[in-house]
Amino acid sequence: MIHKLFTSPINLIVKVGEQVKDEVDKELYDLEHIQKKLIHLQMMYELDEVSEEVYKEQESELLARYEAAKKREMEQWQDLTKRE
Repeated sequence: MIHKLFTSPINLIVKVGEQVKDEVDKELYDLEHIQKKLIHLQMMYELDEVSEEVYKEQESELLARYEAAKKREMEQWQDLTKRE
């Protein structure tokens, strides 16, 4: 019983940390998520909701993230095929 009193807060912190990591990974490495953000940015630009300068800056950032995510995906695929 006392053991649970001490480990429960630690377990909760670990679970919250894992959820935060999952969200960060999704934001940085999920190709579909990045593609949706690019489409949304394009729509905002076409509707004059963002300036060309902001559009180019954000597009460049998103494309760099997309490239990094694609590279990560390829590395994971290569690692997986090497194991088999």
